[in-house]
Amino acid sequence: MTSRSCGRSTRRLCATKPTRTGVESNRDANETRSRHVKITAIRAREILDSRGNPTVEVDVSLEGGAFGRAAVPSGASTGVREALELRDGDTARYGGKGVRRAVANVNTEIAAALVNRELDQRALDGAMVALDATPTKSRLGANALLGVSMAALKAAAAARGVPLYRHIRDLCKGSRFTLPVPMMNILNGGAHADSSVDFQEFMVMPVGTPSFAEALRTGAEIFHALRGILKKRGQSTGVGDEGGFAPNLKSNRNAVEVVLEAVDAAGMTARRDVYLALDVASSELWDGKTRRYRFKKSGEPDRTSEQMVQLFEDWLRQFPIASIEDGLAESDWEGWQLLTRNVGQRVQLVGDDVFVTNPEILKRGIDDKVGNALLVKLNQIGTVTETLDAMALAQGAGYATIVSHRSGETEIKTGSASRTDRVCKYNQLLRIEEELGRDAVYAGRPAIRSLAQ
Repeated sequence: MTSRSCGRSTRRLCATKPTRTGVESNRDANETRSRHVKITAIRAREILDSRGNPTVEVDVSLEGGAFGRAAVPSGASTGVREALELRDGDTARYGGKGVRRAVANVNTEIAAALVNRELDQRALDGAMVALDATPTKSRLGANALLGVSMAALKAAAAARGVPLYRHIRDLCKGSRFTLPVPMMNILNGGAHADSSVDFQEFMVMPVGTPSFAEALRTGAEIFHALRGILKKRGQSTGVGDEGGFAPNLKSNRNAVEVVLEAVDAAGMTARRDVYLALDVASSELWDGKTRRYRFKKSGEPDRTSEQMVQLFEDWLRQFPIASIEDGLAESDWEGWQLLTRNVGQRVQLVGDDVFVTNPEILKRGIDDKVGNALLVKLNQIGTVTETLDAMALAQGAGYATIVSHRSGETEIKTGSASRTDRVCKYNQLLRIEEELGRDAVYAGRPAIRSLAQ
């Protein structure tokens, strides 16, 4: 789905410029008070994520009794330049996927450096990055750093007595609350499913509704309509890692067509109520030796970068597609530039693997006119502060920002309208919209620049 942390859509929200008000002055004072609270304890443990794989959970306790707990997600398809999660490699436990080393790093070296320090998010994250002292956080593990960073964020919100979403808004210096457009992954392929579909995610974006609650209803009704269509055809209605269906369809085009059938069956109108979004995950298709994209699952012919761009141009003429994520591989920089030149004014081009939520890589992409939107995943960079910095950089350059989950989730992206680990995020956004009342603004169609023009 699309949300933005300081931002515009939900897998993935949009930030606005702050206005200095009495309320904001009180907010600043409250933030200052929270920074004078000391960390009293940091404790990590090994738990399981939504795929049954080990991950790191961290508790951060503050003087006065405030407490934060966070667990770290992991991805099925990952960018080669992502910050590195630390796995044990002991095949006698969890097939080598244990995280005891990362847990130990939190409980010893990181705790020793941070306990009894005042909690300031930027200073805390900076101290951990300096302590690790590697470009990809490979020594202590990005999963160790991120667990502490997120738990500290929650503890700071608790110390201030405000909900987490308000605390994040305040860190971003935002002045509005914008509810995201959900990008609901209702059909899974690629690395997220055992099927003949190469592309990883086929999503619906309910841009034509007046509220987030109505957008969620729209997406859920399309999801159930899709289930009915697949069942009637004797196709599997089992779900993939992100809660979307994973039928054995004959082609990527067929996947788009069946999703559009579901939109129609649910009583919705494409281009008015709903647009489609794709996550191609092209780095999974890329053959670096031949510099071609190989469609192994569907058996379609290999394609060059130019042929991939032509494919997307054809699909944009034929289908109501508003967003394409990772349309080309992370190492195909020239291909990305061609894609952006040819279709960047007509569709949202989201960089996931190509940017990996890294401000330095994103800065190069902005300068070279690569993409026009950033997918935000905290564990790609490893700390809350670096994530918010990447979002601020993107938004300052006019790029959309899309807050995402990972396929190996804990309890905070989002995916389809099924599986508790996916739906719980949508339900929390419903609660936030209810709590905000008239202050809540649903992003809707303006969230996608090409639709707002």
